[in-house]
Amino acid sequence: MIFGVRYVTTATSMKRKKHHTEKSRIIGLLVVSFLRSRLLHRTLIIAISASLLLLFALFSLFAPSPVNEINLQTQNNDQVRSRFEVPAGGGRCRRDLWSSMHSRLFYGCSNAGVNFAKANVKTNPDRYLLIATSGGLNQQRTGIVDAVVAAYLLNATLVVPELDHTSFWKDTSNFSELFDTDWFITFLRNDVRIVKELPDMGGNFVAPYTVRVPRKCTPKCYEDRVLPVLVRKRAVRLTKFDYRLANMLDEDLQRLRCRVNYHALRFTDSIQGMGKLLVERMKMKGKHFIALHLRFEPDMLAFSGCYYGGGEKEKKELGEIRKRWKNLHASNPEKVRRHGRCPLTPEEVGLMLRALGFGSEVNLYVASGEIYGGQETLAPLKALFPNFHSKETIATKEELAPFVSFSSRMAALDFIVCEESDVFVTNNNGNMAKILAGRRRYLGHKATIRPNAKKLNMLFMNRNNRTWEEFASRVRTFQVGFMGEPNELRPGSGEFTENPSACICQNSGGGGISYPQNHNNITEFEEQQEWYDVVDNKLNANGTKIDSLPLLMNTDQLAEVQEFFSD
Repeated sequence: MIFGVRYVTTATSMKRKKHHTEKSRIIGLLVVSFLRSRLLHRTLIIAISASLLLLFALFSLFAPSPVNEINLQTQNNDQVRSRFEVPAGGGRCRRDLWSSMHSRLFYGCSNAGVNFAKANVKTNPDRYLLIATSGGLNQQRTGIVDAVVAAYLLNATLVVPELDHTSFWKDTSNFSELFDTDWFITFLRNDVRIVKELPDMGGNFVAPYTVRVPRKCTPKCYEDRVLPVLVRKRAVRLTKFDYRLANMLDEDLQRLRCRVNYHALRFTDSIQGMGKLLVERMKMKGKHFIALHLRFEPDMLAFSGCYYGGGEKEKKELGEIRKRWKNLHASNPEKVRRHGRCPLTPEEVGLMLRALGFGSEVNLYVASGEIYGGQETLAPLKALFPNFHSKETIATKEELAPFVSFSSRMAALDFIVCEESDVFVTNNNGNMAKILAGRRRYLGHKATIRPNAKKLNMLFMNRNNRTWEEFASRVRTFQVGFMGEPNELRPGSGEFTENPSACICQNSGGGGISYPQNHNNITEFEEQQEWYDVVDNKLNANGTKIDSLPLLMNTDQLAEVQEFFSD
């Protein structure tokens, strides 16, 4: 029994040893397998790393250096720039640059209608209307035109308007020193009775009662606000009279506006004579000439909030000027420029003209005040158009002496040259630009170019990424509808001074100016051929907001600041 037990125990012990041996063997095999796989993995990693190092070494050996790559990119950019080579000539153009297409089919017509009551029938002898205009030359001109219509509406005698002597322009000229007063009174005698001064009424002087009407006042507005006072007081003086009459009136009243603006308002003989002399000297320099109202003065740029890349110096200088207007918001130059509210630079104007087809031989007359940046700013424009002129370069100091101390008289000289130019180019949409655009439409649709700044902006900024041919083609495309062609503007759209549609007639056989028939006994009339801050007066129904200017002002403050930049 004992031996049996020992046997069993010994057998059991042998089984356990065998089991442990097999287990250890398996574990050993696993360990060896793991070590082999790890060695293989490490060897694989080493091989891959060595391969990558070898490839990197080869790439470094044969690949161009970063400096070379930058130089290559620069060369590519230079090649693109080199393709933007502005030609000296204007190239071939599909149209006549110096005239408007189809202009012969349209003519100015401002005759009074058969039912338009004449002054001797409708004027009340006990009503006198006095007007105090506001602003510079062209802003005051709009006030004078509307004053005549207001007197007609009120059946009143108009006293020759007073001009503004206290505004920024600081011009002491009175009406008779700018305009031919006798011609003004005589020409309009069938429409409105006009006198040079307020007479004594019944032997007694009557002091006029002062009234200010709201801007864009309608005929009903005048009937309700002014007429009752005029009936009681006999004489009423309307102050700050600029844009105080509605833009939209019936056709007879609009045509009266045209008779005043395009025929009755004539500059004095001295201004006319000097202006015609300037025009003659420009015409002697070549067959055609362009007149450019550049409008790139510091005040204009500061008010607009535009930025032209002059760094901190420009921001500081224009920022100081901008502080004059405490109600201006901080500007967003990129947004302002993107919306087309920034004047083009002189260089951009020159590039636009060259793209349209005007070559370097063209004579360019520039009407402008002090240019921001001076001669440095003008240099690119002069390089594009070397035949660069102004009233100061084509007239002597002695010839300009009677005018140089009076801003309105100097502006009148520029007005005459721009009016008589073969092509007029405006760089803003102020009073002078609008009045001249309207006059040139009325007197034969003479070519008038307005930059499509909203479209041209991005084109100018990216011009070095295009060839000249691509750039010029885009400019010509963007300027369609901005070249002064007949019917560019829808009848009734915009300011009447710019788009006098009620005074433009169409004749399939062509035609010339249809002069008012009720004045053809004035022989001088047949010889006379007379003819605009940045933004349109887009007032809402309450008259308290201009959506194109960043302002928070009351209506009169807003108008005063806005119109400051319009002449």
